[in-house]
Amino acid sequence: MNAKQAAAIEAVKMVMDGQVVGLGSGSTAELFILELGKRVHTEGLDIIGIPTSKKSESIGRESGIPISTLEEHSAIDITVDGADEVDSNLDLIKGLGGALLREKIIAAATQKEVIVVDESKMVHQLGTKSPLPIEIVQFSHGHIARNLAKLGCTPNLRMKDSSPYVTDNGNYIIDCSFKGIENPEKLEIAVRSIPGVVETGLFLGMANTVIIGASTGIRIMKRKEQPARRSLR
Repeated sequence: MNAKQAAAIEAVKMVMDGQVVGLGSGSTAELFILELGKRVHTEGLDIIGIPTSKKSESIGRESGIPISTLEEHSAIDITVDGADEVDSNLDLIKGLGGALLREKIIAAATQKEVIVVDESKMVHQLGTKSPLPIEIVQFSHGHIARNLAKLGCTPNLRMKDSSPYVTDNGNYIIDCSFKGIENPEKLEIAVRSIPGVVETGLFLGMANTVIIGASTGIRIMKRKEQPARRSLR
Protein backbone atom coordinates (compact mmCIF):
# COMPACT_ATOMS: atom_id res chain seq x y z
CA MET A 1 0.00 0.00 0.00
CA ASN A 2 1.44 3.38 -0.99
CA ALA A 3 1.37 6.54 1.13
CA LYS A 4 -1.57 8.13 -0.71
CA GLN A 5 -3.68 4.99 -0.38
CA ALA A 6 -2.91 4.73 3.32
CA ALA A 7 -3.93 8.36 3.90
CA ALA A 8 -7.17 7.86 1.96
CA ILE A 9 -8.10 4.75 3.95
CA GLU A 10 -7.45 6.59 7.23
CA ALA A 11 -9.75 9.43 6.12
CA VAL A 12 -12.57 7.03 5.26
CA LYS A 13 -12.63 5.91 8.91
CA MET A 14 -13.73 9.44 9.89
CA VAL A 15 -16.96 9.29 7.87
CA MET A 16 -20.03 8.33 9.87
CA ASP A 17 -23.45 7.03 8.93
CA GLY A 18 -25.95 9.74 7.99
CA GLN A 19 -23.37 12.38 7.08
CA VAL A 20 -23.19 14.75 4.13
CA VAL A 21 -19.70 14.34 2.73
CA GLY A 22 -17.74 16.68 0.49
CA LEU A 23 -15.87 14.72 -2.19
CA GLY A 24 -12.58 16.39 -3.01
CA SER A 25 -10.55 16.47 -6.20
CA GLY A 26 -7.06 15.26 -7.06
CA SER A 27 -5.31 11.90 -7.00
CA THR A 28 -5.42 11.28 -3.22
CA ALA A 29 -9.00 12.53 -2.86
CA GLU A 30 -10.05 10.24 -5.70
CA LEU A 31 -8.59 7.29 -3.79
CA PHE A 32 -10.69 8.39 -0.81
CA ILE A 33 -13.85 8.42 -2.95
CA LEU A 34 -13.13 4.90 -4.19
CA GLU A 35 -12.55 3.64 -0.63
CA LEU A 36 -15.69 5.42 0.58
CA GLY A 37 -17.67 3.72 -2.17
CA LYS A 38 -16.49 0.37 -0.86
CA ARG A 39 -17.98 1.18 2.56
CA VAL A 40 -21.25 2.19 0.93
CA HIS A 41 -21.33 -1.11 -0.94
CA THR A 42 -20.14 -3.47 1.83
CA GLU A 43 -21.51 -1.79 4.97
CA GLY A 44 -24.56 -0.01 3.61
CA LEU A 45 -23.09 3.29 4.80
CA ASP A 46 -25.84 5.90 4.44
CA ILE A 47 -24.24 9.13 3.19
CA ILE A 48 -24.71 11.85 0.59
CA GLY A 49 -21.77 13.08 -1.45
CA ILE A 50 -21.25 16.69 -2.58
CA PRO A 51 -18.55 16.72 -5.29
CA THR A 52 -16.01 19.50 -5.81
CA SER A 53 -15.55 18.80 -9.53
CA LYS A 54 -17.15 17.03 -12.45
CA LYS A 55 -14.50 14.33 -12.19
CA SER A 56 -15.12 13.67 -8.49
CA GLU A 57 -18.85 13.56 -9.23
CA SER A 58 -18.28 10.95 -11.91
CA ILE A 59 -16.04 8.82 -9.67
CA GLY A 60 -18.54 9.13 -6.82
CA ARG A 61 -21.46 7.98 -8.96
CA GLU A 62 -19.45 5.09 -10.37
CA SER A 63 -18.53 4.08 -6.82
CA GLY A 64 -22.19 3.94 -5.76
CA ILE A 65 -22.20 7.10 -3.63
CA PRO A 66 -25.49 9.06 -3.76
CA ILE A 67 -24.68 12.50 -5.18
CA SER A 68 -26.34 15.81 -4.40
CA THR A 69 -25.54 19.54 -4.39
CA LEU A 70 -25.13 22.46 -2.02
CA GLU A 71 -28.51 23.68 -3.20
CA GLU A 72 -30.07 20.62 -1.59
CA HIS A 73 -27.68 20.31 1.37
CA SER A 74 -26.21 23.65 2.41
CA ALA A 75 -24.31 22.26 5.41
CA ILE A 76 -21.62 19.60 4.96
CA ASP A 77 -20.49 17.48 7.90
CA ILE A 78 -17.07 16.49 6.58
CA THR A 79 -15.08 17.07 3.40
CA VAL A 80 -12.02 15.08 2.43
CA ASP A 81 -9.82 16.77 -0.13
CA GLY A 82 -6.21 16.89 -1.28
CA ALA A 83 -3.70 19.73 -1.39
CA ASP A 84 -0.64 20.76 -3.37
CA GLU A 85 1.16 22.23 -0.36
CA VAL A 86 0.54 22.14 3.40
CA ASP A 87 2.48 24.18 5.96
CA SER A 88 2.84 23.73 9.72
CA ASN A 89 -0.18 26.03 10.33
CA LEU A 90 -2.36 23.72 8.22
CA ASP A 91 -2.67 26.44 5.60
CA LEU A 92 -2.80 25.16 2.04
CA ILE A 93 -2.17 25.78 -1.62
CA LYS A 94 -4.72 23.99 -3.78
CA GLY A 95 -5.79 24.13 -7.40
CA LEU A 96 -3.25 22.30 -9.55
CA GLY A 97 -6.12 19.98 -10.42
CA GLY A 98 -8.16 22.95 -11.61
CA ALA A 99 -11.05 22.74 -9.12
CA LEU A 100 -10.03 25.41 -6.60
CA LEU A 101 -13.20 27.53 -6.86
CA ARG A 102 -15.60 24.68 -6.17
CA GLU A 103 -13.22 23.24 -3.58
CA LYS A 104 -13.22 26.52 -1.66
CA ILE A 105 -17.00 26.87 -1.84
CA ILE A 106 -17.39 23.35 -0.45
CA ALA A 107 -14.71 23.92 2.21
CA ALA A 108 -16.43 27.10 3.42
CA ALA A 109 -19.68 25.14 3.89
CA THR A 110 -17.97 22.30 5.75
CA GLN A 111 -17.88 21.69 9.48
CA LYS A 112 -14.76 19.50 9.33
CA GLU A 113 -12.26 19.87 6.48
CA VAL A 114 -9.89 16.91 6.26
CA ILE A 115 -6.88 17.05 3.94
CA VAL A 116 -5.16 13.89 2.70
CA VAL A 117 -1.63 14.14 1.28
CA ASP A 118 1.62 12.27 1.06
CA GLU A 119 4.68 13.65 2.84
CA SER A 120 6.03 15.33 -0.32
CA LYS A 121 3.29 17.99 0.00
CA MET A 122 4.49 19.25 3.39
CA VAL A 123 6.44 22.52 3.23
CA HIS A 124 8.04 24.97 5.65
CA GLN A 125 6.61 27.90 3.68
CA LEU A 126 3.81 28.02 1.12
CA GLY A 127 4.86 28.71 -2.45
CA THR A 128 8.22 26.95 -2.25
CA LYS A 129 7.30 23.84 -4.26
CA SER A 130 4.02 24.61 -6.00
CA PRO A 131 2.85 27.63 -7.96
CA LEU A 132 -0.21 29.40 -6.62
CA PRO A 133 -3.20 28.82 -8.94
CA ILE A 134 -5.46 31.83 -9.49
CA GLU A 135 -8.81 31.33 -11.24
CA ILE A 136 -9.70 34.31 -13.43
CA VAL A 137 -12.30 35.35 -15.97
CA GLN A 138 -11.31 34.81 -19.59
CA PHE A 139 -11.75 38.48 -20.51
CA SER A 140 -8.42 40.37 -20.66
CA HIS A 141 -6.44 37.56 -19.03
CA GLY A 142 -3.16 39.12 -20.14
CA HIS A 143 -3.98 42.33 -18.28
CA ILE A 144 -4.84 40.36 -15.16
CA ALA A 145 -1.55 38.45 -15.43
CA ARG A 146 0.43 41.70 -15.61
CA ASN A 147 -1.27 42.91 -12.44
CA LEU A 148 -0.45 39.63 -10.71
CA ALA A 149 3.20 39.98 -11.73
CA LYS A 150 3.34 43.24 -9.76
CA LEU A 151 2.87 41.16 -6.60
CA GLY A 152 6.25 39.50 -7.11
CA CYS A 153 5.37 36.34 -8.99
CA THR A 154 5.94 34.90 -12.44
CA PRO A 155 2.44 34.32 -13.87
CA ASN A 156 1.80 31.62 -16.45
CA LEU A 157 -1.53 31.00 -18.15
CA ARG A 158 -2.32 27.30 -17.76
CA MET A 159 -2.52 25.53 -21.11
CA LYS A 160 -3.99 22.24 -22.29
CA ASP A 161 -3.51 20.87 -25.82
CA SER A 162 -2.12 24.20 -27.06
CA SER A 163 -5.16 26.14 -25.78
CA PRO A 164 -5.88 27.82 -22.45
CA TYR A 165 -7.11 25.39 -19.81
CA VAL A 166 -10.79 26.02 -18.99
CA THR A 167 -12.17 25.15 -15.56
CA ASP A 168 -15.51 23.47 -14.82
CA ASN A 169 -16.82 27.02 -14.33
CA GLY A 170 -15.64 28.32 -17.72
CA ASN A 171 -12.70 30.31 -16.34
CA TYR A 172 -8.95 30.37 -16.96
CA ILE A 173 -6.20 29.63 -14.43
CA ILE A 174 -2.97 31.55 -14.02
CA ASP A 175 -0.27 29.67 -12.11
CA CYS A 176 1.81 32.17 -10.14
CA SER A 177 5.32 31.09 -9.17
CA PHE A 178 6.71 32.70 -6.02
CA LYS A 179 9.98 32.04 -4.25
CA GLY A 180 8.03 31.41 -1.09
CA ILE A 181 5.04 33.34 0.28
CA GLU A 182 6.03 35.20 3.44
CA ASN A 183 2.57 36.57 4.28
CA PRO A 184 -0.24 34.46 2.80
CA GLU A 185 -3.02 36.57 4.35
CA LYS A 186 -1.64 39.79 2.88
CA LEU A 187 -1.15 38.16 -0.52
CA GLU A 188 -4.70 36.77 -0.50
CA ILE A 189 -6.13 40.24 0.01
CA ALA A 190 -3.90 41.74 -2.67
CA VAL A 191 -4.71 39.10 -5.29
CA ARG A 192 -8.46 39.22 -4.68
CA SER A 193 -8.45 42.99 -5.07
CA ILE A 194 -7.47 42.64 -8.74
CA PRO A 195 -10.55 42.93 -11.01
CA GLY A 196 -11.09 39.71 -12.92
CA VAL A 197 -9.78 37.40 -10.22
CA VAL A 198 -12.45 34.85 -9.30
CA GLU A 199 -10.66 32.87 -6.58
CA THR A 200 -7.21 32.01 -5.27
CA GLY A 201 -5.65 28.68 -4.36
CA LEU A 202 -4.75 29.89 -0.88
CA PHE A 203 -6.85 27.98 1.67
CA LEU A 204 -6.12 29.76 4.93
CA GLY A 205 -7.60 28.65 8.25
CA MET A 206 -9.89 26.13 6.57
CA ALA A 207 -8.34 22.71 7.28
CA ASN A 208 -9.17 21.04 10.60
CA THR A 209 -7.15 17.87 10.09
CA VAL A 210 -4.33 16.83 7.78
CA ILE A 211 -3.61 13.13 7.25
CA ILE A 212 -0.09 12.58 5.94
CA GLY A 213 0.86 9.31 4.33
CA ALA A 214 4.55 8.43 4.57
CA SER A 215 6.77 5.44 4.04
CA THR A 216 6.91 5.03 7.81
CA GLY A 217 3.13 5.17 8.27
CA ILE A 218 0.38 7.69 8.90
CA ARG A 219 0.82 11.02 10.68
CA ILE A 220 -2.15 13.20 11.66
CA MET A 221 -1.99 16.94 12.31
CA LYS A 222 -4.96 18.75 13.88
CA ARG A 223 -5.72 22.42 14.28
CA LYS A 224 -5.91 23.29 17.97
CA GLU A 225 -8.78 25.69 17.51
CA GLN A 226 -11.18 26.13 14.62
CA PRO A 227 -10.81 29.75 13.51
CA ALA A 228 -13.75 31.84 12.40
CA ARG A 229 -14.19 31.78 8.63
CA ARG A 230 -12.42 34.82 7.25
CA SER A 231 -14.03 37.00 4.65
CA LEU A 232 -11.30 38.82 2.75
CA ARG A 233 -13.57 40.75 0.43
